Amino acid sequence: MSRKTPLIGLAAIVAGAVAMVGSAEAYGANAQQTEVALATEAPMVEETVPVVFVTEEVAQPLPETEAIAETSQDVAENSQDNAFEADSLRELLTQVDAPSELSRQMECLAGAVYFESRGEPINGQLAVAQVVINRAESNVFPADYCGVVYQRAQFSFVKKGRMPRIARGSGAWRKAKKIARIAHEGLWESEAQDSLYFHANYVKPKWSYRKQTRATIKTHIFYR
Repeated sequence: MSRKTPLIGLAAIVAGAVAMVGSAEAYGANAQQTEVALATEAPMVEETVPVVFVTEEVAQPLPETEAIAETSQDVAENSQDNAFEADSLRELLTQVDAPSELSRQMECLAGAVYFESRGEPINGQLAVAQVVINRAESNVFPADYCGVVYQRAQFSFVKKGRMPRIARGSGAWRKAKKIARIAHEGLWESEAQDSLYFHANYVKPKWSYRKQTRATIKTHIFYR
């Protein structure tokens, strides 16, 4: 916004008024480059699709967005419980509590674990969570978990920008919440390492030939 001050005439005639001139400028990412549907814009619907795989490679770079404030708060709230001593991921899983309530960002992370890998071993579930985290920390994907999960044509369980309904009373959801917490708080190193992509082993997408394999865990192959 700019302010203009009226000029005073040389004949000493005092007249005028302050005029405010406003201008607005469009803000946000280029809609033609990015079509990311966030969880708040996408209510959950009944689950009707099987777990499959990440479908397409991201071709376009995405602008940076705000940092994940909600997830940082989650870490702070749980910091007093982070002194775990476990010799295996399975043992750690028994020590970590499943949060009764999740922030929107952690809901997206746990949802990705639940829908993409609930039939996988726990190290495979952790690897899926790690991919979401790695993408959020990269420079070419959305900068928060929900942005990553709801990015168009990336995760096969997201249909028309919607996540299927979660069976919240199930053991699979409880485990997914624990895995999401372990991954987010960095409590256990994932075999996926710095992977940004994965797919099921019964398909071979063209983009996989251009990537480096980081891990194969049951039915999923992870790439950087």
